[in-house]
Amino acid sequence: MLLKDLPEDARPREKLLARGPAALSDAELLALLLRTGLPGKNALQMGQELLDNFGGVAGLLHTGAQALGCIKGLGPAKRAEIVAVLELARRALAEQLKEKELFSTPQAVRDFLQLQLGSRPHEIFAVLFLNSQNRLIALEELFRGTLTQSSVYPREVVIRALALNAASVVLAHNHPSGAAHPSRADEMLTQTLKTARALVDVRVLDHFVVTASQSVSMADLGLL
Repeated sequence: MLLKDLPEDARPREKLLARGPAALSDAELLALLLRTGLPGKNALQMGQELLDNFGGVAGLLHTGAQALGCIKGLGPAKRAEIVAVLELARRALAEQLKEKELFSTPQAVRDFLQLQLGSRPHEIFAVLFLNSQNRLIALEELFRGTLTQSSVYPREVVIRALALNAASVVLAHNHPSGAAHPSRADEMLTQTLKTARALVDVRVLDHFVVTASQSVSMADLGLL
C-alpha cells in the first residue's frame, strides 16, 4: 500500500501537522525523511526496516552513510539526509550543554552521552572538558578498546585538559554489553585519573558508564 492510499489521519505528514511530531512512531518519522519507497514497499515499511536492521534509533545514530547503503532503495541523497539529521541531533544537544552550566540539565548530559557513545560496538573512553562555569568546552574520544588503568593514559588526559584550559572534566565510557553498572576496573581507573588530575588542579566531577538505554553516574553511586 502506498502512503497516499492510507487514511488521511494515518499518513505520517498529515498526522504530524495535526497532532505534532511526538504522536509519530520512529518508523513514521523516518518515512517522512525517506518520502518514497520501492515497488511493494512503502516509505513506512522502509523506515521500519532501517530500525530493525540497525537496532532502533540508538543504532541509527552511529550508522554512517556507507553502512546505510545495504538497505535497498536508499540512494546517496536519502543516505545523506538521514546522516545529516542524526548529526544535527548530536550538535543540538552539544550546543545546549555549551550554553548552560552542565549540571543544571543533568538529563541533557545523559542524553548527550547516550547519543555519542551508547550504541558504539566497541568500548570508548571520552572526556567532557569544562570551563570554570562548568560549561562544555569539548567532548573528545581519547581511547578505544578494553579500558583498564594500563590502557587509558592519565598523562594524555591531563595534556588535553591543559591545552583546552579546562577547569574540570567529566569522564565517560560505554559498555557495549549493555550492563551499565560500573565494574571494579572502572572504579580503579576513575581513582587513578582523579589523582592525576589533582596534580594539575583539574577536578574530576563525575564518571558516567553509558549504554544504549541509560547513563549511570558514578558520583550518584558514591563511587567518586
